[in-house]
Amino acid sequence: MGAARVGPLMRVTVLGACGAWPSPADACSGFLVEHDGFRLVLDLGYGTMPRLRSPETIDAVLISHGHPDHCADLNPLLRARTLRDSPPKPLRVYAPAGALDAVLALDRPGMLDYDLRGFEPSVGPFRVDTRMLPHWLPNAGIRLTAGGTTLAYTGDTGPSPLIAELARDADLLIAEASYAGEVPEDSRAFLSSARQAGRNASAAGVGRLLLTHLMPGESAATALDATTFPGPVEVARTGMTVDLAAG
Repeated sequence: MGAARVGPLMRVTVLGACGAWPSPADACSGFLVEHDGFRLVLDLGYGTMPRLRSPETIDAVLISHGHPDHCADLNPLLRARTLRDSPPKPLRVYAPAGALDAVLALDRPGMLDYDLRGFEPSVGPFRVDTRMLPHWLPNAGIRLTAGGTTLAYTGDTGPSPLIAELARDADLLIAEASYAGEVPEDSRAFLSSARQAGRNASAAGVGRLLLTHLMPGESAATALDATTFPGPVEVARTGMTVDLAAG
């Protein structure tokens, strides 16, 4: 997981997968997605930035929503790019409107170089589609397609028919699964379970399911047991790499 550029396949590297706060061995939500030399990051939760190792080589960042376990490390990433002798060009950052106001206000105005945008239909070699999914804050489920392969990512979400629409026929679905079987009643409209993720993956006909955002104390084994998806399914862990190839 360094600056080496990969070829025409789509490579996904897990920077972190903890829900809510980082553990001593793991960071919060973040995924490095590479295709045709372009390096894109999906979410930058607590502890993810050091795992990038070469922050100056990142081409773009897409943030699903403004909770800090999904965006807090945008600040150190921007610092690592800006506060150097030869800074790269301003980083393109895409997010729901207003989602990054708090994290971008951590430094004085004008100190950091970035190009903040709303979501656009394409970023580098990736076609980008989004669906606004139910959460306490505006949350964008993100679908990336490049080189004949598709990755879908839910961010954090409660139940919605739009999840299956977002993930339809995707090669990989990265799905929030904060809980294994039952989501606590006060969070059922805003978070998901591994059981729900499996159902969504089956309904969408995805090729592979990666569970992420397990809350502290939730067992990976229990989450896998609760998932009825018939295809390959794993729980995301820091450093895991998934290669997606067309055909």
